[in-house]
Amino acid sequence: MSFDHRKYVAFPPVRKRNRRWPDQVIQKAPTWCAVDLRDGNQALVKPMSVAQKQRLFDLLVKLGFKEIEIGFPAASQPDFDFCRKLIDENRIPGDVTIQVLTQARAELIARTFEALKGASRAVVHVYNSTSTVQREQVFGLDREGIRRIAVSGAEIVRDFAAGYPDTDWTFQYSPESFTGTELDFAVEVIDAVNDVWRPDCGQKVIINLPATVEMSTPNVFADQVEWVCDHIRYREHVSVSVHTHNDRGCAVAAAELAVMAGADRVEGTLMGNGERTGNMDLVTMAMNLYSQGVDPCLDLSGMAEITDVVEACTEIPTHPRHPYAGELVFTAFSGSHQDAIRKCLAQCDEGQAWNVAYLPINPSDVGRRYDEVVRINSQSGKGGVAYVLERDYGISLPRWLQIEFSKLVQKEAERNGGELDSDTIHGLFESCYLQVPEPWRLTSYDLHRDDQGVRAEVRIGGADEVLAGRGLGAVEAVVVAISERFGISVMVETYDEFALGKGTAANALACIRVTADGQASSAAALAEDTASATIQALLSAVARLAPARELPNEAVVGGRRPGLNAG
Repeated sequence: MSFDHRKYVAFPPVRKRNRRWPDQVIQKAPTWCAVDLRDGNQALVKPMSVAQKQRLFDLLVKLGFKEIEIGFPAASQPDFDFCRKLIDENRIPGDVTIQVLTQARAELIARTFEALKGASRAVVHVYNSTSTVQREQVFGLDREGIRRIAVSGAEIVRDFAAGYPDTDWTFQYSPESFTGTELDFAVEVIDAVNDVWRPDCGQKVIINLPATVEMSTPNVFADQVEWVCDHIRYREHVSVSVHTHNDRGCAVAAAELAVMAGADRVEGTLMGNGERTGNMDLVTMAMNLYSQGVDPCLDLSGMAEITDVVEACTEIPTHPRHPYAGELVFTAFSGSHQDAIRKCLAQCDEGQAWNVAYLPINPSDVGRRYDEVVRINSQSGKGGVAYVLERDYGISLPRWLQIEFSKLVQKEAERNGGELDSDTIHGLFESCYLQVPEPWRLTSYDLHRDDQGVRAEVRIGGADEVLAGRGLGAVEAVVVAISERFGISVMVETYDEFALGKGTAANALACIRVTADGQASSAAALAEDTASATIQALLSAVARLAPARELPNEAVVGGRRPGLNAG
């Protein structure tokens, strides 16, 4: 059997009794380094053109990245040319440092410094693999052989940098495949490199710990990082960086725990593009910090622009469920979720701490609109339907009508087989509740109150049908008038009146539910005043259940009663 778990061995944990990172809380953003133009680019089926690289570089600068890895100029002519373009055309802002990668080989390091000539500041990132499997199966070297490669690379970098005194150099070393390297050996190699560079004497140094392949759970990676931070020499003089990959789907978690374990710096890519399953997603980690009240020191408010540029440059679409950036990440189809969101938003005041069910952040913070939050399909409930009508049309429904109308919306969504947009929902509400058969359209009314109650005289339809009745209030008076004129025993079960705000030309909405002869009917009406809206809603409800022979003359069309019974 090929699918056999027994061929794999569990990753050994770090035997560490004094771990401190589980009690830490991230209170400030790490130093970010975007590696989209190197690690991200080398993972593309079709590497970026110079124009695409420039567009992505400009976006990274706009977002606030101060360290950007732009390529591997010694291994790629397009990367060399792009590096020269940025320097020669003065396209690097004064507060941005470019970074380039090179292997620890003399000819490659020489070419790297040639590419960087004239840069005001730069990071030279040198690496060699230190893992057990690479030593034994790829290079056929022992520990000493691997250590010598690292030391030789560090010496060559130091010596070449001395030939370019006008550039502010930072040296970076990565023990590649760090996660598969014995911790004592990783520290041995790092110390040997630092003995060459001497960060304690003023040379700026970054020690980068890459999870070149994600091999363990994030807590084990955090243990590894904390162990290295505790054991390397010159710790107070170097910046410890991490570069996590996503083979186990935990790159963001691993980077976050690594920062808790002492890492000062994080490398990653926008949207997580990278080799195999990808790199650490800078957008997700930065927004995670933002959602906890920590300034990410990046401006991610224009998420649509970020996804547009990344998609255009990488030719990789953004997943609709991608954290913070996907089209559907703030969208609720579930009825209970929609209802909770609507109620929380109604109580959300400007300036108070964000605390809205199902929304970890305010969508508007990343340029999203609330009309993207609640969307309607067959899974939606009364809360979502009510929210859409209120949001887009200023129509607030009473709870009983929310329940009734949501069932009609659900049936329509099931029939349609997909999502219903705002216009469709409003059209359904209009046809089911607002639409008035012409003979039952309110023309005018007179209400007179005296000691015996209210006398109502209502005129309806083109024939100016007159209904007159008396009751304790206007609704009862009109009910009496309808009963006397058509012989229908009408009982009002419930009705609600609302003053409307912006979003509709009408000033009032009335919703009513009536019964007659065991049948129920609901209707709604918009009007300039509550009395007109209430009377019209009552007339519309009656029109939906009255037998055709009892309607005003013009109401019978083609031998059939018009209108839709929504009850």
